[in-house]
Amino acid sequence: MADLRDLRFVPLSAASWPLLEDLFGPERGADSGCWCMWWRVSRSRFNAMGKDARKAALHSLADSAQPLGILAIHDDQAVGWCAVAPRTAYPVLMRSRVAAPLPDQPPETCWFISCLYVRVGFRRHGLTAHLIKAAVDHAIASGASCVEACPNEAATSSSEGFVGTPATFAKLGFAEIARRSPTRPMMRWTQSGRDRQGHQ
Repeated sequence: MADLRDLRFVPLSAASWPLLEDLFGPERGADSGCWCMWWRVSRSRFNAMGKDARKAALHSLADSAQPLGILAIHDDQAVGWCAVAPRTAYPVLMRSRVAAPLPDQPPETCWFISCLYVRVGFRRHGLTAHLIKAAVDHAIASGASCVEACPNEAATSSSEGFVGTPATFAKLGFAEIARRSPTRPMMRWTQSGRDRQGHQ
């Protein structure tokens, strides 16, 4: 297993797009060909697009310099991905029964971690926690007032676990702020949580 202390993190952009493409697999597109578009377009549009159109849509967003997420790089290869952006970037998420925003934070400055993906061979070694920490750092540096997530404590596969687990988020200073589903708590990171948990 590679030494995770050698990781560096870069935001997804036009320049780093080839790294994400290699990580997801040019034809596979991560899990089930989603190309991380699940929360960005309506369900009907997502299903109608197909893998190629989803890939093209995310590539176009990367070219536009919108905040999309963070790549973990090891030896010039992307080994992990964390999608993090303002809540307003996720129209489906804004209407979600489980993950819709609370009224106490403006969605323009409240960022959301919507997806985590780790390369085979790097899984189950703690890379997810490194990705979440880097995503929080990136969001706060970009002006976020807080960072939220809705992890799954009952995940049994990568297709269910793409949102991470509550235990991992809690160790990084996220606190549960709502629970609209028995297995999907909404969790939030704030500066006070960082101080309380010793986020480093």
